[in-house]
Amino acid sequence: MKRYNTLQEISSDIKSGIVTCRQLVEYYLLNIEKQKHLNAFVEVYTNEALLRADEIDAKISAGKAGRLAGMVVGLKDVLCYTGHRVQAGSNILEGFVSPYTATAVQRLLDEDAIIIGRQNCDEFAMGSSNESSAFGPVLNAADPTRVPGGSSGGSAVAVQADMCLASLGSDTGGSVRQPAAFCGIVGVKPTYGRISRYGLIAYASSFDCIGTFTRSVEDAALLLEIMSGKDEWDSTSSQTPVNTYSQQKETRQKYKIAYIRETIENDAIAPEIRETILKTLSWLKDNGHEIEAIDFPLLEYILPTYYILTTAEASSNLSRFDGVRYGYRTKDADSLDNLYKKTRSEGFGEEVKRRILLGTFVLSANYYDAYYTKAQRVRRLIQEKTKELFAEHDFILSPVAPTTAFKLGENTSDPLEMYLADIFSVQANVVGIPGISIPTGVDSQGLPIGIQIMSDFFEEDELLTFAHYLQKEAF
Repeated sequence: MKRYNTLQEISSDIKSGIVTCRQLVEYYLLNIEKQKHLNAFVEVYTNEALLRADEIDAKISAGKAGRLAGMVVGLKDVLCYTGHRVQAGSNILEGFVSPYTATAVQRLLDEDAIIIGRQNCDEFAMGSSNESSAFGPVLNAADPTRVPGGSSGGSAVAVQADMCLASLGSDTGGSVRQPAAFCGIVGVKPTYGRISRYGLIAYASSFDCIGTFTRSVEDAALLLEIMSGKDEWDSTSSQTPVNTYSQQKETRQKYKIAYIRETIENDAIAPEIRETILKTLSWLKDNGHEIEAIDFPLLEYILPTYYILTTAEASSNLSRFDGVRYGYRTKDADSLDNLYKKTRSEGFGEEVKRRILLGTFVLSANYYDAYYTKAQRVRRLIQEKTKELFAEHDFILSPVAPTTAFKLGENTSDPLEMYLADIFSVQANVVGIPGISIPTGVDSQGLPIGIQIMSDFFEEDELLTFAHYLQKEAF
């Protein structure tokens, strides 16, 4: 069977009788089995997916199929799905079966998507390399000696290696866009609140967003359109009307595009990434768009603000995992106090424990104002400055990460070096704006390079239109 890059291609072949949903599922299941060494999936719903495919085939024959008929989707192991296990890549949730389905997942099912399995990720979505999972690291299909990015590495590799057409991930500081860049696919993080977080296991509640991995902007637009909108189960979901993102439009005008000078004129950026960005900017300028280099005075504060606030929220969110009600429980405890301590010490991995400790520290009485309160104030300033920037520009263009995919184990001994992998992606989460990573080719080692585009709040329509234009015309 040929490799499909869009749902439109699949729909056309289904209509022509060339392929059925069952054949598609069988094809993806075979690819998953052949590429088990990449460790992208932690559980495959083989029988369930085949039965679901038969149901969708019957619906197609009856002319009653939904908009996603023929789309086979994987779920990051942080999204709840009724009657299925979910662990957030952690031993602390060993054996937990979800009693309900995430809103985003349900909206895909309602349109006849087929869920093929749950995908590996960094533990509790904390990581930039997918090496902190209790299920072991995920390997990059472009070079198995390298990381796929994190935390949604399994979801990215599954799409990269043709194990499914699309995946759902989560993006707290770049966890969709960075793996998308490392794996050479399209990754979208919407505006905060655009997609309901109901059923998403929380890492940092004021940063977390559900995002998508696809091989085309048009599929990303369709998924976003279907999943977006107000949800009564999530008070932080937005009531802002949802546009018809899937109706790809021509670029409405010549755009004004900004790039932050320090994100390109920086020795820490791999030369081939810098060259790719500069070539893209030059192409845009040659095609009539206005390009402006700007200085962002708060740039150096974005990453520390992100890590102070996300670790604080993680400390609070992860306090619920105590071994009492569900999940892992230590077998060696002689008191309730020991039960808590030993369960959490044994159940959580090193990176999660590190972030819980950092978060607990910044929330402590003696340091609350010095760190947490101050970081909240700086976050507000960063939001205001970014908003001012979008008053004058349509988009911000930047690298997704300073390097292409790095070697497995290369940064595990140096947490600060690992955290710097998020330096360009965290702004969108600190502010709450949408961002997209689109593939631009490969470097001299054959490793994918991605480019990031960010837009103003709830401007996903323009963002997707512009990204589609770039993907179609420039790359």
